[in-house]
Amino acid sequence: MSSARHDHAPGSGSGPAVTAPRTTTAPASLPPEGLPGLDPAWSRLVRVPGRGIDAGVTRGWHCLDTAGELEALGVEPAGTILAVHGNPTWSFLWRRLAEGTLAAAAAGGPAWRLVAVDQLEMGFSERSGLHRTVAQRVHDLAGFADAVVGDGPVITIGHDWGGVVSLGWAVDHAPQLAGVALLNTAIHHPAGVPIPAPLRLARARGVLAASTVATPAFLETTLSLPAEPLPADVREAYRAPYRTAARRDGIGGFVADIPADASHESHAELERIAAGVARLEAPALLLWGPRDPIFGDRYLDDLVDRLPHARVHRFEGAGHLVAEERLYADAVLSWVGEDVAPAAGGLETPRPAAEAPRPAEGAAEAPPPADAEAFRPLWHRLDERALDDGTAVIDMTRTDAGEPRTVSWRQLHARVQELAAGLHRLGIRRGDRVSLLLQPGPTLTAVVYACLRIGAIAVVADAGLGVQGLSRAVRGAQPDVIIGEQKGLAAARALGWPGRRFSAGRLPRAAEAALGVEASLGEVARLGCGEPLPPEPAPADEAAVLFTSGSTGPAKGVVYTHAQLSALRDVLEQHLAIHGGTGLVTGFAPFALLGPALGTRSATPDMDVSAPRTLTASAVAAAVRASDARIVFLSPAAVLNVVATADALTDADRAALGRIETFLSTGAPIGLGMLRSIAALMPAATPRTPYGMTECLLVADITLAEVEAAATAPDEGVCVGRAIDGNRILISALDADGRAVGEPSAEPGVLGEVVIAAPHLKRGYDRLWLTDREAARGTEALDAGSPEHPIRWHRTGDVGHLDADGRLWIEGRLPHVLVTADGPLAPVGTEQDVEAVDAVRRAAVVGVGPHGLRQAVAVVESLPAARRPGLADAGLAAAVRASTAQPLAAVLVVPSLPTDVRHNSKIDRVRLSAWAERTLAGRTPGAP
Repeated sequence: MSSARHDHAPGSGSGPAVTAPRTTTAPASLPPEGLPGLDPAWSRLVRVPGRGIDAGVTRGWHCLDTAGELEALGVEPAGTILAVHGNPTWSFLWRRLAEGTLAAAAAGGPAWRLVAVDQLEMGFSERSGLHRTVAQRVHDLAGFADAVVGDGPVITIGHDWGGVVSLGWAVDHAPQLAGVALLNTAIHHPAGVPIPAPLRLARARGVLAASTVATPAFLETTLSLPAEPLPADVREAYRAPYRTAARRDGIGGFVADIPADASHESHAELERIAAGVARLEAPALLLWGPRDPIFGDRYLDDLVDRLPHARVHRFEGAGHLVAEERLYADAVLSWVGEDVAPAAGGLETPRPAAEAPRPAEGAAEAPPPADAEAFRPLWHRLDERALDDGTAVIDMTRTDAGEPRTVSWRQLHARVQELAAGLHRLGIRRGDRVSLLLQPGPTLTAVVYACLRIGAIAVVADAGLGVQGLSRAVRGAQPDVIIGEQKGLAAARALGWPGRRFSAGRLPRAAEAALGVEASLGEVARLGCGEPLPPEPAPADEAAVLFTSGSTGPAKGVVYTHAQLSALRDVLEQHLAIHGGTGLVTGFAPFALLGPALGTRSATPDMDVSAPRTLTASAVAAAVRASDARIVFLSPAAVLNVVATADALTDADRAALGRIETFLSTGAPIGLGMLRSIAALMPAATPRTPYGMTECLLVADITLAEVEAAATAPDEGVCVGRAIDGNRILISALDADGRAVGEPSAEPGVLGEVVIAAPHLKRGYDRLWLTDREAARGTEALDAGSPEHPIRWHRTGDVGHLDADGRLWIEGRLPHVLVTADGPLAPVGTEQDVEAVDAVRRAAVVGVGPHGLRQAVAVVESLPAARRPGLADAGLAAAVRASTAQPLAAVLVVPSLPTDVRHNSKIDRVRLSAWAERTLAGRTPGAP
């Protein structure tokens, strides 16, 4: 039998014409032997009764099936993983999952049979010459599953258009469904938004047949998508079923069947599947490559909305072929073992715990549960002082009639209420994400508290991440709304960030139109004036996504609930004895927002908060005078410049600083000398350097006096003090290979990874399920607290030890540990030795050579500064080597050590190590 594959884009009279060759049907066949990673024993040919347009005939399918291997192992599978490839791949895509399932079964783990199909017209399955819509392919898969899989528990997994087809089967067979897993795919496209540009190009008139059928261009483009090129034999394996135009006809058919709009014949089926997915209760897993030019984060966000209970992990840097770029099979098997296996017997186990889904559009928002009555939300103090005309916030970066801009408690409370009601009236609901591109000050403060009040999630990514890092963070968070100043909104428009747009101030109409701005905050506030507010969010609801500095890899979104943010407030309030009259000056953005929560006035000094080194001593003093503050909170990089500019202080400035009672700095270690310098500027203050991180902003604390006492101890590293009340610190020992595998304990003197627990510890990382698992690894047996107040643990990635007095000493980061022939070496202790040399300003110790045989190299900023990077002169090298007991393979100098973009104080040792390798290999060193 012979027939035309298709003559035009199905269901669209104005669709692109296709001049595909007439196709001769071809039976199913086995793939050639010798394909990498594909065991020929898995390949199977089956005949399946057809359905839909195939009713009354049978079709030949090729699939991978591990049933025979499991039988040889003597293992009875718990169920079947039904894997469906997309376009233009085939079942070869799932070879690692086949291997992984068999390895797990052989090791005594959960045993699941893998059946990976080649869809009809694709791979090595039959070429029928018939046009197959999405609905038909769902029928095809149902017939195949009935014939081959049977009626046992089934986990579906799909990629690309195989994700759609697998979800169609899942929706239609929910009672049999044990779980659903997806790699980059899409089941819904918003109306009025063009489909992705590469697909528009592939579907264009005169291009479709040429790029997908007549030539292998579409296939080759897909194979070129990974950032690291696929091995040649893997590329050849993907080409194997598609050597001729006739064999590629299905590729063109898949592209033509993409619904560009509601008139397309497959549109209704996609809508049906999308609606059904939102009703699925089975465990779910979403693994994503965010660099995908087709199925980007927009589609992941849609799936998260429909499957709010899903485990989600974005593999930063991976793209469309995430199955080839990352160890996805390990993730799938971990999920099967943790979430699916308990449900496999009777399919009665409820889905995994997750945050409550967003309310449906127009639905009433539920009030918080009764057990939330004792909870004091972050805006509690603001409500208490709603009628107070005293000063709440002072912005030294902006002036009114030449004076710092001040906002009273009454004004701030009213503005928060108006903005909250206005945003809610504009359709912003509990669970919606709001990206804030605003400078610290009264406006940002009001917007943050307004978002929190209505249950919207504040997304805060530091401008110090740089354009690329900030864009990666915002796009990954997939905000529903962006509120920003004109510069930020322009960046959002240029970089294609998602979300509705609102401007901080009123913009010219032309600018509003160009930037897609719906309204200014002033207009939002007027809209909310006198309007009622929705019920308050519950303590367990998500409140904020705060991004890390990105100093040890791509910035991660850290998710906080309302309860955790309130716990942070309580820790600060109690530990620092903050009260209404304390007053707070902060040049550290995360804490600039906590003044209203603490019920004390706060001031932001005149500085560029994205560049901490712009803060001067005079600016700090001016903010202290304006706020009559008793606490100053600065970042380590800001401290450096404050001390460096102290000579410009006037007598009035020094008098103001002399009234400070507490000075705090956190984010990176501060040396004893710098602490003494800042203490000289604030002689009445107790300098403190709390230890914390974005995941847990306050863990331990230490005063200058305690730092001076610790200076005589034999311990290596930076002493950051003892755990703050309510927090706990343990150490997971490093093994000889530098891995933190020891059971966390409080044993003194053990070098290992720092493991912490605190009431204000983050809920988790945003859409980084595997990272969350790693952060909690090995903590399951630790004290879990009470059912009402469970304790959660977090591996910090910091390396250090506890001393006999329970003090924590930080010795570096886990990725910076050098595994030498003598075992693991943390860098900070040696760096401290080197920094004691008079001619050294700062130092970093990095490794060169192979893992297990790394040798230490000191890279220093010299005094005076080196003019060019390279080997240190003989005198400096000798002094550095004499300063430490650690043997050094070389001493190098640089004009300036590379640091992270947020704190300007965390040294980028990974970058330095690569530079040192190049330099010592005799290559032109250049700048690190």
